[in-house]
Amino acid sequence: MANVTTPKFRVSYPKVFKPEVNKLSGKTEYSVVALFDKGADLSALKAAAKQAVIDKWGPDPAKHPKNLKSPFRDQAEKAKEVDGKRILPAGHTEGAIFMNLKSTQRPGVVDQNVQPILDESTFYAGCYARASVSCYAYDQAGNRGVSFGLSNIQKMAEGEPFSGRPSAEEAFSPVTSESGTTASSVNDLF
Repeated sequence: MANVTTPKFRVSYPKVFKPEVNKLSGKTEYSVVALFDKGADLSALKAAAKQAVIDKWGPDPAKHPKNLKSPFRDQAEKAKEVDGKRILPAGHTEGAIFMNLKSTQRPGVVDQNVQPILDESTFYAGCYARASVSCYAYDQAGNRGVSFGLSNIQKMAEGEPFSGRPSAEEAFSPVTSESGTTASSVNDLF
């Protein structure tokens, strides 16, 4: 299982500092949903997925299980009906691909300068990242498919947060003193 680096993606549902229990498997996992731009070059990931299928079930496509679950999913499948309108979650684009990246071990999380990210609030849903992943095929309890394990992740750029919560700078305006001037320090208030 060789590692592959993903193209740049938008981060959604980051759980890379503290694991959560996966309700389907019961395992405690770290995870992130990678939202790729429409037209992103996923060829290296697709080649790794194809190789994982060959490694698991052999080179003859006739011997591969039918209805293999693909790790490459259309972001539109997350759309919901709200008041008769089809609404995509924040950051999702019709026709673009998303992938669930998971690991039972904590991934390394670094910034643009390859320095560990210590302030968890700086890695958020809406920022941009890339990940080092390993591909594997699975056959468990009748479910067969290909998945990508999350090894490490690098934040590449800031982005509009998906939370919808305004920043403190947007929520407040400067405080003015009783004399009508803007307070620049505590001393200006007295």
